[in-house]
This record gives sequence, structure tokens and C-alpha cells, in this order.
Amino acid sequence: MTIYTGKTKNLGVIGYPVHHSLSPVIQNTVLQSMHLDYAYTALPVKEELLCDAVFGLKALNFTGFNVTIPHKINIMQYLDFIDDAARLIGAVNTVVIKDNKLYGYNTDHEGFINALHDRKFSLENKVVTLLGAGGAARAVIYSLLTAGIKKLYIGARNKEKAQKTANDFSHLGTIEVCNWQEEKFAEWLTQTELLVNTTPLGMYPYTDEMPPVNLAILPTNTLIYDIIYTPEKTKLLLEAEKNNHTILNGEYMLAGQGAAALKKWTNRTDIDIDLMRIALHKSLTGK
Repeated sequence: MTIYTGKTKNLGVIGYPVHHSLSPVIQNTVLQSMHLDYAYTALPVKEELLCDAVFGLKALNFTGFNVTIPHKINIMQYLDFIDDAARLIGAVNTVVIKDNKLYGYNTDHEGFINALHDRKFSLENKVVTLLGAGGAARAVIYSLLTAGIKKLYIGARNKEKAQKTANDFSHLGTIEVCNWQEEKFAEWLTQTELLVNTTPLGMYPYTDEMPPVNLAILPTNTLIYDIIYTPEKTKLLLEAEKNNHTILNGEYMLAGQGAAALKKWTNRTDIDIDLMRIALHKSLTGK
């Protein structure tokens, strides 16, 4: 049994609602395996109480905390420092409290890329097609364009919104945008080496849906990556398997972003991402 004392360092995740968060499970599993005297808890914080909560955590001498919906954007106004990547992505999911200052980071982009590294999938000079251009896409776009890809295509329902997102990142690399119903989109798919879904199509309550992608025209070696982690296999991934494509779900990204946050809080580089993913998978599936 873990015993917490006055010396225990405190971590947590703020959001609302936050009772469903799996972060306490994956973080505490690794903290205990490393015999680190930290405690990570879920902290429900309503939108109107965000300011009070942030400065309350600072006053309580927390080491740091994660930030989830609906606070990832609003948190930024209360921070003393925001990492360049987080500023460009436009969201903070990790805060470090050090020397009475609040430091904001976005580790989603690290989680996304680490999942590909784990699969030994090199992004260098790859042609990538991204599905969707909402908030979840921004960290992915940053990851891809800073990893040396050849070209990024974005297919989305709303072309104008997608173009605005693309414009924010155009200084990092070549991006082309279209509505995913256009003929041009099908042409892009024939060149695609990595296909990434950042839309909610496939997760509850849209479990019977998937983006309008003709998987049959993708090259046979295309990796299909859906950042959704529940269900374990979305309709897109199930269809991709039928077409003999290699698939990857969002479990690896979620575990990876958690590991990146823990590195910042503990200054340890030996975080066991695999253990985090196993704990996450067990929580999601019961096996």
C-alpha cells in the first residue's frame, strides 16, 4: 500500500468533468513502479473557477498538473511562460510549477510522434494525409511538419476552416487543403504513406461512422493512424485491417503525452512508456 506523507509531491489533472480521466491510473502506476514519492489526482474545476484553481495549486505547492477540456486554451492567460510549440498549437496540456512560476507546455505533439517512433515508422520525406483540422489536429500538424515530412495534405469537411489552420503552420512546411469530397482528395490518397484521423468520427456517439476515405486506393504500405483511443478499433481502423493496412490507435499517443509530462515534472528521462500504455489499455479494455 502506498503511504503519502508531508514530503509527497503533488500532481494532478484539472478539467470538467474529469472523473473519467485515465491520467491518474497511468501516472500513478509509473510513479509507484519507480518508487517516486508523488501523488497524482483528478481535480474537477469548473470554467468560472479556473483562475482560483490555478493559483490555488500554486499556493498549495503542487509540482505541476495536466490540463484537459475545457481549460486547454483559457489556462494560457494565467501562465508566466508558454513554450513556443504550445503557443503555436494554441493549447497547453501540461503545467510545471517551479520557483513560484507557471510554465506551460503541450505534450500532445510529443505523444503523437513517439507512437510512430515506437513503430519504427520514419516520417522523413513521407507524404502524409490528415483527416480533420479542428483543435486535435493542431498538435499533429506541428509534429508532422517538424519531423521532416515531404508534404502534408489536409482533407476536411470545412475547407475554409482547414485553410485557416494550415495558414498558421505554413511557415513550417508545405501544406495543401481540400474538401474531402473533392476529386483532388482521392488523388492525394494514392500518394499517401501515412493517413491520420483527427476527427471525432469513430468515437462515441459516432462509432458507426468514419471519414469518407476510399482505403482501397491507398498504397499497400500506408500506415493508418487514428488518434481516437476508445473504442480500441474505430470503424476506420477495422476497415483498414480488412484492406491489410498496418494500423495504430490513440493509446500510444495518450501514453506518450503522459510520459512527456512526467519527464518535465520529475526531470527523469527513464519513464516507462510501455508500462503506461499497458495500464491504459487495461483500464480501457479490462484485459
